[in-house]
Amino acid sequence: MRYLIVDLTNTYFRARHAAHRSADMWDRLGFAIHVSLSSINKAWRDQKADHVVICLEGRSWRKDFYKPYKANRAEARAALNEKEQEEDKLFWQALDDLKAFFIDKSNCTVLQHPELEADDLISGWILSHPDDHHTIVSTDSDFVQLIAQNVNQYNGVSGELITDQGIFDDRGKPVIDKKTKQPKPAPNPEWLLFEKIMRGDPTDNVFSAYPGVRIKGSKNKVGLQEAFADRIKQGYAWNNLMLQRWVDHNDQEHKVLDLYHRNRRLIDLTAQPDDIKAKMFACIKAASQPKNKPMIGAQFLKFCGKYDLKRISDHAEKFAVFLQAQYPKELNDNSHS
Repeated sequence: MRYLIVDLTNTYFRARHAAHRSADMWDRLGFAIHVSLSSINKAWRDQKADHVVICLEGRSWRKDFYKPYKANRAEARAALNEKEQEEDKLFWQALDDLKAFFIDKSNCTVLQHPELEADDLISGWILSHPDDHHTIVSTDSDFVQLIAQNVNQYNGVSGELITDQGIFDDRGKPVIDKKTKQPKPAPNPEWLLFEKIMRGDPTDNVFSAYPGVRIKGSKNKVGLQEAFADRIKQGYAWNNLMLQRWVDHNDQEHKVLDLYHRNRRLIDLTAQPDDIKAKMFACIKAASQPKNKPMIGAQFLKFCGKYDLKRISDHAEKFAVFLQAQYPKELNDNSHS
């Protein structure tokens, strides 16, 4: 089986911010829905997918594990003026409509849990379907850590496909690096994950395990590359880096190894606590049931009409293919439990 796993909230809001600034609110809203649906449809065709899995956000367990987690986003929302708040509310309402359509009017599998992020469910789906091929539809760089022979990532806003063989554009041509003028190389998921754990993730308000650490070390100081190369044996280079201590602006001392383990729990999409993993797999198993919704094409046209999606409604029969594709019944008994 070939699955398309959609990080819906990410794709929708990235598309919103990619809309032309001079467009009015209704046009930007329609653009966000248009890009989201078109990204799914293009990836469906190009990847020859068999079934679509829509992953939705819940309140993350990470906020209880680490209080600063995504606190910056709440602060940004609180800073919106009245007009911006009203627009934000309308965009969330439209996303709710889109989610409701996928849940109630399509045969797509929809995953959502009150304690899990979409990232957890995407990783969990891949882990619970290890013998299948997966394409993640998202602009989030966090998913590069999951790239493998059977896992790709499609960025519907930039039109790039990230694979273990390289990065390709919408025409299937290698993406050229503007600095080197050479094709961008395939990512090294293990290295990129290690680097992100050490550097932290400013977008999620996850602070660095070792501020100022260099990629390549010097004669007297170990860098990330040397520690990464020593991660299996965990000899001199690993311990030299991980046992370092530093003092923050509040005069609080930290050991790098402690913060490394904290950040790994937050960033590594296979390192969730056991109780969280149990919830991931239970949610996935419960949702892994074939749906057989009636009149999907007609319902889709109705949805397109509500948001003036004329270009999509003109080709609704092409979109209906992925909306009608069912989860295979015979696979349910073999899913992760």
